[in-house]
Amino acid sequence: MLTDAQRTVIADTLPAVGGAINEITPIFYRRMFDAHPELERDLFNRGNQAVGAQQRSLAASIAMYATSVVDDEVSARSMLERVAHKHASLGVAPDQYPIVYENLFAAIAQVLGAAVTPEVADAWTALYWQFADELIALEKGLYEAAEITPETVWRTVVVAERQQQSPHTVALVLADPSGAPLPDFKPGQYISVAVVLPDGARQIRQYSLSGAGKGRWRIGVRRDGEVSSHLHEYAFEGTHLQVSPPFGDIVLDSDPATPLVLVSAGIGITPVLGMLYHLAEEGAGRDVVVLHADRTRATHAHRAELADIVARIPGAVQHTWYDELPQGYPLSDGESPGRIDVNEVRLPDQPNVYLCGPLPFMSAAADQFERAGIPRERVWFEAFTPSV
Repeated sequence: MLTDAQRTVIADTLPAVGGAINEITPIFYRRMFDAHPELERDLFNRGNQAVGAQQRSLAASIAMYATSVVDDEVSARSMLERVAHKHASLGVAPDQYPIVYENLFAAIAQVLGAAVTPEVADAWTALYWQFADELIALEKGLYEAAEITPETVWRTVVVAERQQQSPHTVALVLADPSGAPLPDFKPGQYISVAVVLPDGARQIRQYSLSGAGKGRWRIGVRRDGEVSSHLHEYAFEGTHLQVSPPFGDIVLDSDPATPLVLVSAGIGITPVLGMLYHLAEEGAGRDVVVLHADRTRATHAHRAELADIVARIPGAVQHTWYDELPQGYPLSDGESPGRIDVNEVRLPDQPNVYLCGPLPFMSAAADQFERAGIPRERVWFEAFTPSV
């Protein structure tokens, strides 16, 4: 635990470190990857590195955790849980944290120079290891619950079915090659999929799970990025894939009295389907509103399936917006042109709202719900952005 003196140093130096963090993080990753090229090749997402997303994520996580240490009104718990789930889905091990420490603090010293006094270095070192220890403990619990270790995260599955859902989206139904049932998952969770690309790099991406029947998993893959494009080209019936167990802390709540608003855009429909199948199995008891946004009917993956599963849930309603429809295009009941607008929908009182889709979409939707009187603490979303 940090001492009071160390907290004071963190509070005093947080503006300087925070102000330089966007300069520090690229240097950190470059140093780490130069010393450990296998991490860049086989663990970290190269696409996220190229556009700076990984660097921004690390900077935000450090800033949030440091702020939570010096401000009792700020909690980093949800961030820690989300990062721990992502780490567990990648097989991150405790012995990788010293590698991060060595290269991160070398980058801090390089950028801040003489400002990193022994007292400052001591305080930020203590902060890092408190941060790391909390993550390691959370990850240990996740590994134990899944009855795995970091070394045994990956298992082999076979593509049992490939379903073309739109011109750019396929659904892959995954099964155990032996015929044994795959573990159950909570609605809203995801798995990691690792593929070896033509240049020999092993790259990993997370995919939300939707219903595929007991003992099987289904993921939706939109052609976008290295891993998803590889799956589009090469994952067909009989293909073996390396995947993690289900992880993810943004899961459907179990309170049958709480109304639900499930909001998605594009391939974000995948976790919503998983939630809807769970609700259909539960039967009546909850107000459920389903809102989806897409470009056109042709790009709307699982369009007919979504309508079918909503119809199986007593009292559930669905509304869909299509952004690129020509003027005068005939619309069915529950369809609207343009972008999602929650003012067009009757929302239940005090619902829990779940969002899934591109980050700009989720941010804009969260703003709409806040203006509609639904506070941010009732709005949940899983952003498939990099973890630290």
